[in-house]
Amino acid sequence: MRADRVEISWDAAQAKWLVRIENGEEVIRRHCLLPKDVDELRLRSVVEKTVQDEGYEPDPAQISIRR
Repeated sequence: MRADRVEISWDAAQAKWLVRIENGEEVIRRHCLLPKDVDELRLRSVVEKTVQDEGYEPDPAQISIRR
């Protein structure tokens, strides 16, 4: 199953990246410990792994990165 929306953004309050996986009404939030200035390729690979860990099929085209 694929998530409706997948987004990663910098959470300034936690000083960590926040992955949001949305599927219908359900929203899963997971933090990851990467530096703020990490490259986009690394961010995408971490998001794909997180999505898989939560039981969804990753779709690289659906990943939104907010810096």
